Amino acid sequence: MIRLLDGPMTWVATGDSITQAALHTHGARGWVEHLHERVRWQLGRLTDVVVNTGVCAWGAADVLASHDRLIGRFEPDVLSVSLGTNDCLAGEEGLGEFQDAMRRIITGAGPRTQVVVHTPVLVSSSDRGRRAALPLYCQAAREIAKDTGALLVDHEAHWLEHYGTADPIAWLDDPAHPNAAGHLHMANHTLRVMGLGELDPL
Repeated sequence: MIRLLDGPMTWVATGDSITQAALHTHGARGWVEHLHERVRWQLGRLTDVVVNTGVCAWGAADVLASHDRLIGRFEPDVLSVSLGTNDCLAGEEGLGEFQDAMRRIITGAGPRTQVVVHTPVLVSSSDRGRRAALPLYCQAAREIAKDTGALLVDHEAHWLEHYGTADPIAWLDDPAHPNAAGHLHMANHTLRVMGLGELDPL
């Protein structure tokens, strides 16, 4: 659960194209924009600042290399880190680099920052061969959250509850990117885990 401060807070969400919400929502809000709406409007925290620093096609090593640009200069009270969908293309061999970069991203945020770590969402059946290592990266995110004391938002588990082994195509725009419905599910799951309620019921 996220601890809300009495004064204004800065929220930073960093990650890849799913965080950036590039292209695949077709003009609808991405999950970070839904978070923004919930925090700054529905919760009445009008002077909070929500910053989205997701970058299309990036992985954990890329974010780490640009840590100050994407995270440090904002001195966030809450840092959301959602990576792994691109990293997993390196297979099991890339897992160590992913784990190291994720841990360094988190420890570099500072002791007062509340960190939220996300597992990636499911991909479609047509992409599971290319991203065969994705479950390993989801498990790594869980272990990193546990080891660092970060709050875990387990999107993989949430999507599996709804789809099991079936193709989650209703929540996807292409084999790996959520559509508007998928982003809304991501947002509401994130908000519930953060203890911030949720947007309109789905």
